[in-house]
Amino acid sequence: MSVMSNLANNIESYLKRLLDASPNAAIIIQRKELAARFQCVPSQINYVLSTRFTSERGFVVESRRGGGGYLQIRRIDLDRAKVSRLLEILREMPGESFSAQDADDFISRLMEARLVTRREGLLMKAVTVHDRGDGELFQSLRTLMLTRMLEVLLRES
Repeated sequence: MSVMSNLANNIESYLKRLLDASPNAAIIIQRKELAARFQCVPSQINYVLSTRFTSERGFVVESRRGGGGYLQIRRIDLDRAKVSRLLEILREMPGESFSAQDADDFISRLMEARLVTRREGLLMKAVTVHDRGDGELFQSLRTLMLTRMLEVLLRES
């Protein structure tokens, strides 16, 4: 494991611990203080936020730059109603598509929220997440498959 990925893992773990301890699943922190804590440059903080705290992984990050700048990170909780609403949105927007990484993150999030079992999640990933290319046609097909699987799981549970 490289030093950069180890640092990214440490920053991610730290932020998630703060979120877990927060009563409203939100934290406000200054980027420069976080960079100083981990003895890194602010761009490394940005990297962690942009790759590990995405909406597909269940987070909203707001950033205000400048001397008094801060980061606000909020965890978005999933429940059955939200997943049902997501399915409605996916059906209304046929041009939208999931990349392999988006699908992997989303399915992991469903598993963490216990909306699908580990087995169901692994089956979903086996069908939708692979590295055989990520062209537009396959992204649309992936979105369709994911939508259909979620429809069945929500209907049958």
